[in-house]
Amino acid sequence: MRIHVSHATVYRYDPPANGAIQILRLTPRSHDGQYVVAWRIDVSESCRLQAHEDAFGNLTHTFAVEGPLAELRVTVEGEIETQDTSGVVRGTVERFPPSLFLRDSELTASSAEMRQFAQEETGDEPDLLARLHRLMGGLARVMTYDPDPTVVSTKAAEAFGLKRGVCQDFAHAFIGCARHLGIPARYVSGYLVGDGASAEQGAGHQAGHAWAEAHVEGLGWVGFDAANDVCPTDAYVRVAVGLDYLSAAPVRGNRYGGGDEVLSVALTVDQSSRQVQG
Repeated sequence: MRIHVSHATVYRYDPPANGAIQILRLTPRSHDGQYVVAWRIDVSESCRLQAHEDAFGNLTHTFAVEGPLAELRVTVEGEIETQDTSGVVRGTVERFPPSLFLRDSELTASSAEMRQFAQEETGDEPDLLARLHRLMGGLARVMTYDPDPTVVSTKAAEAFGLKRGVCQDFAHAFIGCARHLGIPARYVSGYLVGDGASAEQGAGHQAGHAWAEAHVEGLGWVGFDAANDVCPTDAYVRVAVGLDYLSAAPVRGNRYGGGDEVLSVALTVDQSSRQVQG
């Protein structure tokens, strides 16, 4: 599939901010099943985008702008060719052994309720891949997609207790449960065909999609999207990975001075009309 992504994030400050600095994890890498045809990041203010890789091998860009700053716009646009690999991820940059992703974080730490759920849901299934599918299906069954009760700082245990949340919460819950079962798991941020948003919110919420990957010995990393109860297909664009949302967040940063911050997001992810001819 050839996928077109258009993602605009606009910050408005009233009164204007004195300046801002941001770290962007908005650039996907090519790997087996995913080829980046074209990708571009634009910032509305005059600045230098400094490209580098973070500890997890994600492509990142940082920039700093000086005010007065009434509005700051970050726009991403690009095209990616994808193939369905049944969720199996190969050819990626791997900086750490899978065992690192057994480490809990504040956002993914499991509660007693989550641990009991993980044990009961997977039972004594000896096949690791089958256990992970059971876990994904169980979370999809007991949790309801609902954007209202959670925010980006909501912990897995809180969202699981509510049995509600967004894709980020499903991913954190899956990761916390998998790690309790002794299975390395990590957070993935990216895009999904059909994603679309045009909204104005308070600071701290960006559009996009999120899911988890778990490491299966002999097979490698495999994606699990508990929010949709499916392993990622060719409709997914994989952008960044980390221990949790904070280490794979599309945008993180700070502004200096100013008053209220209002964030507007416009996102479209669709199948490109420029398909590859076989």
